[in-house]
Amino acid sequence: MNVIDKIEKAQFRDDLPDVNIGDTIKVYIKIKEGDKERIQPFEGTAIAKSGSGINRTFTLRRVLYGEGVERVFPIHSPRIDRITVQREGTVRRAKLYYLREKVGKKARVKAKKRS
Repeated sequence: MNVIDKIEKAQFRDDLPDVNIGDTIKVYIKIKEGDKERIQPFEGTAIAKSGSGINRTFTLRRVLYGEGVERVFPIHSPRIDRITVQREGTVRRAKLYYLREKVGKKARVKAKKRS
């Protein structure tokens, strides 16, 4: 095992839930302001996943004040405090980039049926 693998193994997190495309997810991020640190939530729909291993990322999209905001999060980042899945969505695509053109109710993802 080389040095890079040892460093990646130390950074790897297994305490986070599985992020699926179409899910509504809330990510709690550690924000540093001056000498203080606080936790700020960001909730949105997962529209993309990419990368593998320690480089795995996912993109969340939400609409704030009529503007679409997308944010890319590295899953294994130490800045992420925790991730919670608010709602599971059912989709038939790997990337939901088409949601960028949709407005209002058309931009919603159907919820997965509970059985």
